[in-house]
Amino acid sequence: MTSDDAGGGAFVIAVANRKGGTGKTTTAVNLAAGLARRNLATLLVDLDSQGHAGLAFGAVAAAGEANVHRIFTEGPGALTSAIRRLSGPSPWPDLVVADTRRPHPSDAPPDLLAQALSSDAIRRRYDVVVVDTPPSLDALMVTALAAAHAVLIPFVPHPLAVEGVRQFTSIFFKVRLSSNRRLRHLALLPVMANAQFLIHRRMIDAVTQEFGEHRLAGLIRSDIRLAEAFEIGRPIFDHAPSSRGAQDYEALSERLSSLWRPNGAAASAMAEAVEGLRVRRAD
Repeated sequence: MTSDDAGGGAFVIAVANRKGGTGKTTTAVNLAAGLARRNLATLLVDLDSQGHAGLAFGAVAAAGEANVHRIFTEGPGALTSAIRRLSGPSPWPDLVVADTRRPHPSDAPPDLLAQALSSDAIRRRYDVVVVDTPPSLDALMVTALAAAHAVLIPFVPHPLAVEGVRQFTSIFFKVRLSSNRRLRHLALLPVMANAQFLIHRRMIDAVTQEFGEHRLAGLIRSDIRLAEAFEIGRPIFDHAPSSRGAQDYEALSERLSSLWRPNGAAASAMAEAVEGLRVRRAD
């Protein structure tokens, strides 16, 4: 992948899984926060109508307030007016919250988010955009995949969840071949993992054998502190910086940012990072 894939703009990562309860929003939030902590200009876009990503920062879309879903009624330019500049004890990403009251128009063009993220305002300000997607294969998911350069799939190491990963990867390749040739990179992330559970070890090994170790993006251990962080509206790094969850998401963020090229070639550098991730087993 070269910098032409992102046109010199921000590299877009969709955090996605068509199954709920897979740690998708937790991963999107803490990956974005981790990248921001590493001095990368980061934008977190909550495309899921449940609006849960915003809760991690104590932010939801109020009635009449600008949100990401306005791009479907007002056009791509509406995205920039919906960006919130957040501040906290440690650097936080900028945020675009979801509208939890209005569904996505089924007849909206699927490339609206891609158009919005390719605007000069976004390209000049951000190195990376993390998109939290809905837990279903609907029009919003297609919109996210149409805008992405890479997809990160969090999954619980359970037989049913692993089957869901298989199904989603087929969707990834279908979109890549049919409508978004920039969508070239796929990484898998076991979450809520416990090395003491034989079934977890077996499922991670099965995914590694099927998709290749280079597709594994580390490992997020089970940690109740991650749920507590949502309860108080803080990323894990601010709530429990020494916890297992903070350590694991920091390791993921570090892998990505360590491969970031200082000359600003965000697209090619992030592509190398996503492709070069290696599984890190829990001790």
